[in-house]
Amino acid sequence: MKKFILIRHAKSSWSESSLKDIDRPLNDRGIRDAPLMAQKLFDLLGKVDRIVSSPANRAMSTALVFANAFNVKEEDVDIKEALYHAFPEEVMKVIHGLDNELESVIIFGHNPTFTTLVDSFSKDYIDNMPTCGIAIMESKVENWKEVDSSNTELVSFLFPKML
Repeated sequence: MKKFILIRHAKSSWSESSLKDIDRPLNDRGIRDAPLMAQKLFDLLGKVDRIVSSPANRAMSTALVFANAFNVKEEDVDIKEALYHAFPEEVMKVIHGLDNELESVIIFGHNPTFTTLVDSFSKDYIDNMPTCGIAIMESKVENWKEVDSSNTELVSFLFPKML
């Protein structure tokens, strides 16, 4: 069985209009929410085999907070350019390309892609994946390249306002 966790980056700042989108940092709420959600996920999972992130500052900053909670070194966070401005199909290519030795992977990215992707694995419609929202998926496959909506389901959906 494979488990992947989609996490939308924590709340980002729009205060510096001169910054490129990829460079936007977390705002105060994002800085507050990320450690709480990281600890909640760690309490649920205990360990993770890999952390993968979009290269955007807000996604990487969130990923590093989670990496710290899971005792993963910063240099072991895998940055995937394809996750920035990705469509759901591009995120699925990242998932399909994961090493089959890995059993559980956290992936950090963006909306609206993550909401669309989570909805494809969920029996219930999710209107919006909030910032720092966590969607835990379980797939009944042995190879990542086989993950699709017929063998994978959303088993848990968490977000900061729940805590």
